[in-house]
Amino acid sequence: MNKLLCTAAALLLASCASHRAEITGCWVQPVPGQPGAMQGIRLLPGGKAESVNMHTLVYTGWSRNGNILTLRGKSIGNKNSAALTSRAVITSLTDGKLELETDGQKDAYTRVKP
Repeated sequence: MNKLLCTAAALLLASCASHRAEITGCWVQPVPGQPGAMQGIRLLPGGKAESVNMHTLVYTGWSRNGNILTLRGKSIGNKNSAALTSRAVITSLTDGKLELETDGQKDAYTRVKP
């Protein structure tokens, strides 16, 4: 009986350790200099992406390869637009927090439930 209990406990512990937080969802952070305003990224299933409260940066897609998150879209300026591909290292991912690092710049996001 003890052996069965220990085996069950080990399997439960292994399943908890292998839990991988899902990256899809809506991730936001405060807008610098605008108290109360939030901005971010909505990562949709199937590789589609949307910008949240960022009118000059329009995300259209995303992909993940290990700990690398690639975002695709376009940057819109004064009557100009340019294709954009951005790669970031996922330094932390939990059910409620996402931390990305791009060229030494670290950004922390919080998951927002729909």
